[in-house]
Amino acid sequence: MPSVSDGPLDRILEHEAGDLTCTVEAELHLSSLQEALAPHGQMLALDPPGDPTIGACLAANLSGPRRHRYGTMRDLVIGVTVVLPDGTVANAGGKVVKNVAGYDLGKLFCGSEGRLGRIVRVSVRLHPLPEAKATAVAPADPERALALLGSTLVPSAFDLHWPDRLALLFEGSERAVAAQVKAFGGQQAGDEVWAEAAERQRAARGRLSFAPGRLVEVLGGLEQAVVRVSAGVAYVPHEVSDPRDPIEIALVERIAAAFA
Repeated sequence: MPSVSDGPLDRILEHEAGDLTCTVEAELHLSSLQEALAPHGQMLALDPPGDPTIGACLAANLSGPRRHRYGTMRDLVIGVTVVLPDGTVANAGGKVVKNVAGYDLGKLFCGSEGRLGRIVRVSVRLHPLPEAKATAVAPADPERALALLGSTLVPSAFDLHWPDRLALLFEGSERAVAAQVKAFGGQQAGDEVWAEAAERQRAARGRLSFAPGRLVEVLGGLEQAVVRVSAGVAYVPHEVSDPRDPIEIALVERIAAAFA
């Protein structure tokens, strides 16, 4: 049976650069992992606000602007080691991207917020660091944002910072990035655009989920928001009611009570 260290769980246990995967302990901070991966030309394509631990990223299914291209933590986790409430240490998934071994506990624990047990190790898929990147902005226009979803542009991040601007992040080769920025036709901007968006997301008191086609309707009732257009998610400065069905809420509470 696998064991769990009694000390701080903040180490990088394995990094398979050729396979674009690594296994880390859950208390390792995201910035420390990115710093260690950078010399190898790789990154964990996750950019939530602040500097959470990898375990927190999984437990809360965190994400940031790059969610548009790379998804959330749920899309990047390929294996986990967890301690269940009865003390059982369980492994699930593996250390390679194409893996079908065992139950997918990684997906189950993603967003569980500690209800199901303690996350101690996480295996994730990595991506190459881009050769170049550029941010382009334009006036906030919901109709244009919806039209861009069906365009040939391939941004890594696609946010509507309502009511100020539409912001896109392009990554790739120098030539490809320049072509994408030109096709978008906006003005180039710096990384401060994403720093401001991260701060607004961190300070948000509520989160709305909606079908992307309802973007215009949703924005009609908001004074400001950070909107992940393709994901149909808006971070807002006010509290919102729980969007889940009452039966779903009751089920989650029953599961949490059973594990407690």
